[in-house]
Amino acid sequence: MADDHDAIAKAFHDAVNMTPAVLEKWLATDDSKAVGWKGADGRGGGESVGHTEGARIMAILRKKKGELTDADYADMKKVAGYVHRHLAQGGPAEDVEHSRWRYSLMNWGHDPVRGG
Repeated sequence: MADDHDAIAKAFHDAVNMTPAVLEKWLATDDSKAVGWKGADGRGGGESVGHTEGARIMAILRKKKGELTDADYADMKKVAGYVHRHLAQGGPAEDVEHSRWRYSLMNWGHDPVRGG
């Protein structure tokens, strides 16, 4: 199980290139709150899945390795998978910096403009 956890942690840390402080600041912005899936029609009220996940990512990043639970590793695996799938879809040809594509990725802890 530890080997699986090590592989999951590596994939997570490869995918998440924002620090907890930077992610926290981002999640407080209107742009962060405006993107993401919100219900079956995509227009539901409340917080998007990605925005909610951003708070979980911050909590995971702030934990020491020995404090991580199986639920944390499951979330880490989900985050790494989402980031890799979203990156594979590709972003807009122009103005990536101000795109909903980038903003959605940032909710999941990855800033494609920053790289890494």
